[in-house]
Amino acid sequence: MSDKGTNFSSSSLPPCCCYHSRVFKKSSPNCKLTVYLGKRDFVDHLDHVDPVDGVILVDPEYLKDRKVFVTLTCAFRYGREDLDVLGLSFRKDLYISTFQAFPPVPEERKPNSRLQDRLLKKLGQHAHPFYFTVSPSTQTPPTFAPPFCAKSIEEKIHKRNSVRLVIRKVQYAPEKPGPQPMVETTRSFLMSDRSLHLEASLDKELYYHGEPISVNVHVTNNSTKTVKRVKISVRQYADICLFSTAQYKCPVAQLEADDQVSSSSTFCKVYTLTPTLDKNREKRGLALDGKLKHEDTNLASSTIVKDVTNKEVLGILVSYRVKVKLVVSRGGDVSVELPFILMHPKPVEPPLSRPQSAVPEMDPPIDTNLIEFETNVSQDDDFVFEDFARLRLKGAVDDKDEDC
Repeated sequence: MSDKGTNFSSSSLPPCCCYHSRVFKKSSPNCKLTVYLGKRDFVDHLDHVDPVDGVILVDPEYLKDRKVFVTLTCAFRYGREDLDVLGLSFRKDLYISTFQAFPPVPEERKPNSRLQDRLLKKLGQHAHPFYFTVSPSTQTPPTFAPPFCAKSIEEKIHKRNSVRLVIRKVQYAPEKPGPQPMVETTRSFLMSDRSLHLEASLDKELYYHGEPISVNVHVTNNSTKTVKRVKISVRQYADICLFSTAQYKCPVAQLEADDQVSSSSTFCKVYTLTPTLDKNREKRGLALDGKLKHEDTNLASSTIVKDVTNKEVLGILVSYRVKVKLVVSRGGDVSVELPFILMHPKPVEPPLSRPQSAVPEMDPPIDTNLIEFETNVSQDDDFVFEDFARLRLKGAVDDKDEDC
């Protein structure tokens, strides 16, 4: 029901819940250019990525004969911005795409989304849509930066008439996880005619952030050696695919138990570890989802790649493994690794529109000649505009120049 009409009550019409569309916005310093986006996180579905579509509102008196361009950049930075001196930049642009929002180019026009149509109707004739597609092969979060006013795309971008935003390309946990990880190995020793058998398994393949990991260790020691202790660690592997591939590994959870397995005996035990950022804030070379001072930051989620043999994949590929290590007296170590997935669950999507009230079949029909209710109300005004800013930790320094 429309909230603009007359108040009434009817047993035949149950109350209708109203859902508002949340829209993020950010304006240029001179307030002549404003960008509207329906979301900040765009989901990577492996075969495609959610399109980046929004609306730009410009001041026609300020625009005059200039054009409005929107640039989507996926960049990898491996050094601080204050180190960019003498023309050297510690940044690699992996993906760049430019869209001319005004005046519109006919061959670049795409069908508007429902949110774009509603925003265009609400904001008026000086609002213009834009549309981008993101390649699934780029694994670094893209930077939506910056929409700007200029006579040509080669013109220098000024902060006063441009807007810079940071969006995220995210992946969520698959709905159907894979099989339970299990690995085994057998080790023979010198001067021993029998071997030591190690079998390790996880209770499942997929874990959510903050969820404990149960590691089942089974040892059959038929050798003459003695297992002195058991070491278990969760390791994060970050493969950086740029000019060449480099790999960084960092333990994020460790456990050491003085469990001994003597000769001609068996051993079975379940160990529990929980990898979290709280215990690893001081470590270097650790991949994170965000920055340390932001309250929603956690360990980087596992990266799922549809085709692992694709050489065009650029960015940071994150994976996790559980390492089980047996320390054997005078015989070396025996170890195995169990890969697993650490991700966020897919959030529940809010309803796209407010549901229509259902009329019970047993109730008598309403005589439309008596009162005409406006049931198909346009939802163009049902917006909740929020500034494009991140949640920060209390007491954290709020840098004005930081990308939002």
